[in-house]
This record gives sequence, C-alpha cells and structure tokens, in this order.
Amino acid sequence: MQIALSHRYTESLPGDPDHSRAPRIVEGAAFSYVDPDPVSHPRLLAWSDALGDSLGISRPTTEDDTWLQILSGNARWPGTTPYANCYGGHQFGQWAGQLGDGRAITLGEFINADGAVVELQLKGAGRTPYSRGADGRAVLRSSLREYLCSEAMHALGVPTTRALSLVGTGDDVIRDMFYDGNPQAEPGAIVCRVAPSFIRLGTFELPASRGDHALLKQLVDYTIRHHEPDIDHRDPDALFRWYEAVCRRTAQLVAEWTRVGFVHGVMNTDNLSVHGITIDYGPYGWLEPYDPGWTPNTTDAHSRRYCFGRQPAIAQWNLSRFGGALARLTDDTDRLEQALNGYADEYERASRAMFAGKLGLPDLATESRQHLLADLLELLTLTETDYTLFFRCLGQVSTAAEPASDPREGFLPAYYDEQALRGEAGEALIRWLERYRNEARQRPDAERMAAMCSTNPLYVPRNYLAQLAIDQAEQGDTEELRRLLQVLAQPYSEQPGMERYAARRPEWARHRAGCSALSCSS
Repeated sequence: MQIALSHRYTESLPGDPDHSRAPRIVEGAAFSYVDPDPVSHPRLLAWSDALGDSLGISRPTTEDDTWLQILSGNARWPGTTPYANCYGGHQFGQWAGQLGDGRAITLGEFINADGAVVELQLKGAGRTPYSRGADGRAVLRSSLREYLCSEAMHALGVPTTRALSLVGTGDDVIRDMFYDGNPQAEPGAIVCRVAPSFIRLGTFELPASRGDHALLKQLVDYTIRHHEPDIDHRDPDALFRWYEAVCRRTAQLVAEWTRVGFVHGVMNTDNLSVHGITIDYGPYGWLEPYDPGWTPNTTDAHSRRYCFGRQPAIAQWNLSRFGGALARLTDDTDRLEQALNGYADEYERASRAMFAGKLGLPDLATESRQHLLADLLELLTLTETDYTLFFRCLGQVSTAAEPASDPREGFLPAYYDEQALRGEAGEALIRWLERYRNEARQRPDAERMAAMCSTNPLYVPRNYLAQLAIDQAEQGDTEELRRLLQVLAQPYSEQPGMERYAARRPEWARHRAGCSALSCSS
C-alpha cells in the first residue's frame, strides 16, 4: 500500500532533543518525539470508511492487520516519527503554564486523496513528557464519545476534527470518574483523530509566556505558510491578517455550535484550534431543555464559565489571550485590537444569519423579527422545552391558512411537561406563533419548510444515547454504537424506524451519570 507522507511540521520546527518519556519542562521546542505504548489485545470498535478511503487506508479486518496494530500504538507506519506537541493554556480563566499532549501522540502527517496534508493523532496512546505523572491512557466511555461526536459534527456541517478509528486496547485503565476517592478499573480505548493540524491558541501562548520570541515567530510563520493559503507569510501585514482570520473563523464556529445546541464544556485556550474547528471532545453536551446557563461539565457546575450562553464571550476572551501572545511580535497592538473587535461583529453577523435560517426567515434585519427571536428564546425558558425538537416542529408550521386544530399539538414532542402547554407556556406559544406566521408568510411554505429541515437537525448525539452505546460497548457489543452512527450520519433526514433516536431525553436519564453532566475524567 502506497501512502504519501509529509514531514513539514517536524522538519520546519525545533524538536525536543530529549527522547525520553520522563515528565519534564520542555523549552525551545514545539514537540517531543515519543512512540505510543503498546497494548495487549487491540480490537476495532468503529471505523470511518469515507475518511479511511480518503487516506488510502482500508478498514482493518483481522487482528494482525497492519493498520490495526498502528492505530493501537503497537506498530509504526514506515517513514513516520511520532511526536507529542508542546503547548500551554489558560484553564478556567487561569494561566496553567506548560500543558502539552499528555495522552495524545501524533503518528505523522499524511497526504490524502485531495493532496491535502492531514495529521493522524492517537488519543489515549500512552505516556509522553507532558503526562505529568499520569498514564497517558483513555477509557472507552470518553473515547467512544469523542469518536461519536466528531463524526456527528461532521455530518451536521460543523467544522471539526474527524475520527478515523476507535480501538479497544484489551487493557483496563484505573479512573476515579466522580473524583470522590473511588477509582475503578474501566476498559481502555484509543481514538484516532484527523485534522489539518492540532495547533491551538495555547501553542503560541507558551513561548510568549517564556519570552521565547524566536520560537513564537517560528510557530507563527510556519502556521501561516502551511495553513493559510490566502495569506503570503512574507506580507508585512501577515500577522494581522492571520489573527483576523482566526477571530473570524472562531466566531463562525461558535455560531454553528449555537445552531445545533452543542456545548463544548472545556473551552480553555488549549482547547481552541487556530483552524476554527471543534477540537478536544471532553465533557461536552447537547442542549436538551433550553437553558443558556447549562454546562455539561461537573467541574464547571459552580461557576458555569463554559455554559451554553457564555460560549461566544468565552471565545472572545480566549482570543484576547491569544492576541496578547502575538503582541510580543509587533509594536502595532492597535491592529491586533481591531482584529479582536472584529470578532464581535462577525459573531453578530453569523449569529443573526444562523437564527434567521433556523426560523426560516430571509434575515433578521427588521426590528419585528429581532423581537420575534428574543421573545422565542424567552418562551423556551417558561417550561422545559427541547431545543432541537422545538425548531424541528417549527419547520412543520404552515402559513398557507389558519390552523384547523390547536397549534400547540404539533409541539408536544418538544415539551418535557406536556401539561405545561395547557397553561401560561401554551398561551404564550399560541401568541408567538401568530406573530411568527405573519413573518413567515413572505416565503412559500414548501421552500421555507425544506430550508428549515436542512438547518435544524432531527438527530443529535444526545448524552443519554451515547451512554446507552457505551453501556453495551463495555460489555463487548458495539451494535448500538453502529446503529447510532448510522442514524447520525444523516441528521437532517427522517429515518423510518429510527424515531427513538430523535426522542427527547427520557426521565430516567435526567440525573444518571453520563446522561446529563460529565466529569473531566477520561
């Protein structure tokens, strides 16, 4: 099998001369060479055929398949030199210093069928110099969730890292899921992530914090040269144009998260990519009852720093820290400030266009439409209302004639307390729908409904669905994971026989571990 490789990252940037795994502070280097730790009994649990085809890699079919061994960390693809990245970051608003890939190891850079260079990275592949004394492993539950969400986000049209494979290791990993002093053995797994690169905001913060301007400049020049085709790295304004591009892409990404109801859960600066793609799926969640203050991360339960409603502001705060790092390379900080200010303008534009699409309206240019949206978001908080299902139900509202029956009936699937529709919430819904129908009449029903179905998903990877797949996978059965992945591959299309995957969260899942909030343990 011929697979083309690139070595531009390791050849362009300085590496750590120490090749040991010993935990240490690494200075003057962008990465450290390190091989994955072997595992005992690798087993393929999930595979992306389309992604594999684009890389020229066939689905492993036997236990001794070369690629199963590589994707489990037991072997190297010829010509590759695996490494772990060195970076820092602000975690929960505080500077954390050096972080780095503590359990992620990049296998190398591969050239796909389109001629693009992508990196393949194993998460959960063992210790690196950045593991800080930990084992560098990952458990099945977190690895399955990352695989599932990566591929679901791709199908939803949200920029994201991809997932090629999910491999069970055959080895147990000890984790204290609830940080309550009760560690338990859990099955281990490794997910193979694919991205243009795993360069993040914290990649630049670390050398800037150390005054290592030479490495900082190398990283900036490398990133612009190889990842910004519209910017000439020799242009005197390249730094500013690049920062503007990162701010713009990040604003667009967060608007997309809002569209589908995704909550990242750990929006530290080391978890935001310079490519404007979703990266590092830790304790994420999907908005079920609409609540701007909801966070899926138990670590964040008190401050709610990374809750759904704060994601746009947190992204801007993170970008300001990133801009502060870049300021070490220029005296013209006003240009950086202007670019950062452009984030808010871009988010406002992207957000308005996104919500107009969700409502099936041409735009939100008029005051009446803006009030319509604001009043809807308030309406959704009157009683537990499923964010995904409400907009999907809204896409079935006809404006061609007055409704022949009670308009509330069409929204029953979205309400966790159906009796609430007989009270204040229901009356408010009727009044709001009258206003909505007047605005929506400007567009033919068939056209509007089709457009709304293409932007408002029916199927999203709800936490309780992921947990059901995890429960079975931990017993060695991946059939539920396979079905769930199949459904999520077509999130906007009704799929007969798969109605249960579109249902709102059942009551039994309200407080069950893994079905609502999650810890950072993985």
